[in-house]
Amino acid sequence: MHRLGIEQLSVFALPPVDFVNLAATLGCSCISTGLTGFRYNPHGYPAFSLRDDVVMRREMKAAMRDRGIAISLGEGCLIRPDKDIRDAAADMDIMQELGVERLNTVSMDPDLHRSLDQLALFAEMAAERGMLSTIEMCPALTINTLAAALAAVRHVGRGDFNLLLDTMHLGRSGATAAEVAGLDPALIGYVQLCDAPRTPSEPNYLKEATFERMAPGEGEMPLRAYLAALPPGLTISLEVPLSSQAEAGIGPEIRLRRCVEAARRLLAEVAA
Repeated sequence: MHRLGIEQLSVFALPPVDFVNLAATLGCSCISTGLTGFRYNPHGYPAFSLRDDVVMRREMKAAMRDRGIAISLGEGCLIRPDKDIRDAAADMDIMQELGVERLNTVSMDPDLHRSLDQLALFAEMAAERGMLSTIEMCPALTINTLAAALAAVRHVGRGDFNLLLDTMHLGRSGATAAEVAGLDPALIGYVQLCDAPRTPSEPNYLKEATFERMAPGEGEMPLRAYLAALPPGLTISLEVPLSSQAEAGIGPEIRLRRCVEAARRLLAEVAA
């Protein structure tokens, strides 16, 4: 069985305790988080910083304990051309304090060799704090194919550093379900689930991926084939930003209930 979660991108700037409660209300087991809310905030939520607000961290941990929610993924420790990943040590310490299970990263540094060396440091720093780590490939970034992500994992060479597979990125990069099925199961650490059209609806890929995806089953990604190719026991977390609905006044519970129900139907069909 897979564990179902909700990614922070799906709720935009929703404050942490509210996010924990939403996930529990929808019957999910886990969430992802960064240390701040998104600047894009169509519902006008109060700004927050888990980095600076010790009381909020304490309240979030209490809510997680009370509602049975884990933080499956920590976001925000990115590989950048003008930054050293070692500068993220304090943020990683806070992630550890929050009980984050796994840190994820992408590389925004066009220098591939430097990216790979920074990834090795990233994985080492996560492991020192008792966290697993993943690399997410994205067609618009430096690690832009499944093959490139595999090469990065091999370069790092640690059993606690593996792949995060995002179904939109997989589909748009041309990765097939057969390629996913051919992976060593130990190389797959985490899955972000959404749907999307085959043809981009927006010329800027990162803008589309950040603001407007589709609930599972509403697009053209080969989701059943991807999910059937996965090993058991993964976290499958919904990354379905729906800015058009948010701007129309539709709140996160209504937006995501439909996504959660669609994901459960799809997973049940694959299991059957």
